[in-house]
Amino acid sequence: METLTVQRVIAAPIADVFGWCATTTNYTRTPFVLKARLARPGQNAPYGVDAVRLHTWAIGWFRERITTYNPPYDFDYVVERSFPPARHELGRMTFTEVSGGTLVAWTTAFQVPLPLVGAALTRAFAKPVVAHVFGKILDAADTALATAWTNVDTVEGHR
Repeated sequence: METLTVQRVIAAPIADVFGWCATTTNYTRTPFVLKARLARPGQNAPYGVDAVRLHTWAIGWFRERITTYNPPYDFDYVVERSFPPARHELGRMTFTEVSGGTLVAWTTAFQVPLPLVGAALTRAFAKPVVAHVFGKILDAADTALATAWTNVDTVEGHR
């Protein structure tokens, strides 16, 4: 099992960053996420507990279910099914207010479930690919939200 955490400071308020990251359709703003949709709304919020999100990446397909949802601070999810198959024990995004915006930490623990070579394949191939895609999704969030925040602040005379 490999654990991976990708972090970024996004120049926007915590509630905006949380909302952007919880909304799976935003992930298609990168060339690596081809399709994303909410397959089933969650309890008390579209992307709340028990929401089901479907993602088609350039490298595969993932069905995720939200397991905890604490806006605007964190949410957890589990990959229930995927192709190619993967063992998944943790998906978590946390959001912390910091100087200059919001620190996002996106953590996942997973492994390619192949006998003998699965751990090595996860470490050498899957982990760097997932880290790259997570980073690009967070870059897209920063681009979308920082631009909006800068424009609002400029209009209001704060910058």
